[in-house]
Amino acid sequence: MKIVIAPDSFKGSLTAAEAAQAIKSGMEKILPHAEYTLVPMADGGEGTVNALTAATSGKFIQKEVVGPLGQKVQATYGLLGSSDTAVIEMASASGMQYVNQQNHNPLIATTFGTGQLIIDALDHGVKQIILGIGGSATNDGGAGMAQAVGYQLLDARGQELAFGGGQLVDLAQIDVSKVDQCLKDVEILIASDVTNPLVGPNGASRIFGPQKGATPAMVEQLDANLAHYADVIKSELGKEIKNLSGAGAAGGLGAGLLAFTNATMAKGVEIVIKFSNLKEKMKDANLVIIGEGGIDYQTQFGKTPYGVAMTAKKVAPQAPVLALAGTIGKDISALYKDDIISAIFATPTGAKNLSQAIRDAKHDVAVTAENVARLIKAIKKQEFI
Repeated sequence: MKIVIAPDSFKGSLTAAEAAQAIKSGMEKILPHAEYTLVPMADGGEGTVNALTAATSGKFIQKEVVGPLGQKVQATYGLLGSSDTAVIEMASASGMQYVNQQNHNPLIATTFGTGQLIIDALDHGVKQIILGIGGSATNDGGAGMAQAVGYQLLDARGQELAFGGGQLVDLAQIDVSKVDQCLKDVEILIASDVTNPLVGPNGASRIFGPQKGATPAMVEQLDANLAHYADVIKSELGKEIKNLSGAGAAGGLGAGLLAFTNATMAKGVEIVIKFSNLKEKMKDANLVIIGEGGIDYQTQFGKTPYGVAMTAKKVAPQAPVLALAGTIGKDISALYKDDIISAIFATPTGAKNLSQAIRDAKHDVAVTAENVARLIKAIKKQEFI
């Protein structure tokens, strides 16, 4: 019996890899002779580096880079097992975890550190970069990233702009003479499900700026600055980025990547499915286990577990798909449509508050997986399946 275990993380308690291992540890107590294939999953955001690096037996690289407020931070990215692909989470260098309520300031926050990770990956000889762009503390349109890879963003006097979206109003010209020459030969896949444009009512500044500390006045300033930035990019580089779908992701880093690198947008879960080789690993499965911290009717709208379940139904229609979740929300009957998911199990063992449930997650997931395995064994004995 081949069991493929492909959960996302249980946010706040278990990484995807830890969740997969907990599920296996519970099931193998009852089904010790089954073949277990663990494929930790992610959606392009937090956990993508860990999931893909683990799934491909790759290695982690640590690099000291410039954080969003100019401080030194220790960032980590992954080289996949093939060694020609890197996977980077921009939040590792330029994320919200490096700012707080007292010092967050989207006028000066920079994506420079993310660009430094790109350069370090180029130095390792990669031909492709998967770049997850969730969790940013920035609103600079990817200007800092561009500066890190060699673009000179100059004002009317020929002086390099300082960091942050607040400075983009002074952008007058873009010097490409010092851009890393390896950059043009590297394909960047932007892992993001955000479809917001760079500017306007649904743009980076108005939709995401306030959660990064932008006041109403800052929002107006940043939106105007990004519009000017896009206009200069169009005149200097011939690229129209202002209204592209996804350009507003990560404070406009999506726009910057599309303007300054050989980048394309893609859905995060689809990237992870491809590079983890999930389809091949599933083909002869007898059972697929998925999971996440919370599952409800919204799971069907692009969430990782549903993407995995849909993949299973395409490549392994013979395999039931069972889901484990820390919490089960409303209207999950929608997930049973067309037997995409066969059954959903809540993992908490007994009534407990959230903090206790988080502490007990590893144990509870393992116990639930063990009980699922007991049910499978009992049914097999009766030859119902």
